[in-house]
Amino acid sequence: MTPYLTSSALDGAPHGFFTRKGGVSSGELASLNCGTGSNDVPELVARNRRIGADALIPGAALCGVYQVHGRACAMLNAPWAEAARPEADALVTATRGVLLAILTADCVPVLFADVAAGVVGAAHAGWKGALTGVTDATLDAMEAKGASRAQIRAAIGPCIGRASYEVDLDFRARFCDADGENARFFQDGRAGHAHFDIAAYVAARLAGAGVRQIDILGRDTCADADNFFSYRRACLNGENGYGRQISLIGVGP
Repeated sequence: MTPYLTSSALDGAPHGFFTRKGGVSSGELASLNCGTGSNDVPELVARNRRIGADALIPGAALCGVYQVHGRACAMLNAPWAEAARPEADALVTATRGVLLAILTADCVPVLFADVAAGVVGAAHAGWKGALTGVTDATLDAMEAKGASRAQIRAAIGPCIGRASYEVDLDFRARFCDADGENARFFQDGRAGHAHFDIAAYVAARLAGAGVRQIDILGRDTCADADNFFSYRRACLNGENGYGRQISLIGVGP
């Protein structure tokens, strides 16, 4: 059985934050690599994505976006083909039989649900998208689909942890210039560097936008090579490429 993580915040919506285990890829990309942009065999990636989808809703359409590290959120009314996926970093639907897909390899996957309204969302929050408001755009899109801001719940999946996320001071200044309160998400490190808690930052953005129930799974993708792919770890180790985790959510029955 393919392992995946769930959040009690999303009870009532089929969902999963998948690890790197339980798939068919091999080598540095073993085994559940779901990254269409990776240097894996496309047929293996397609099989891995189907394995993930069938673990939640057998036969469901799986729809993602062409992620560009921005804030745009796409509305899904009917399944689209992989080749026709729009450029965006989040997507929202109220359509049953569809699983929304986000790919990450250190960035923050965020899954959303208003179970009563039957509206779900998924967002890929890299630092650029997080800072420019991809989660805010997702919440706005969910409301446009009929969700209630007060009833939307969110879960923050595995991503790079603060201890692993070393940044330079210009990076920190970018966040602090946007809002002085953002200094609380950085911890001083070696000279000229700091460590950034991106999961806490995303959670604070969600809370500030009115989300009342937020779950942080607290798994560090960079530090846990057995269970997760990591772009930063692959770069530090001089690997030839890196895989991507998939996070999925759909509307409940």
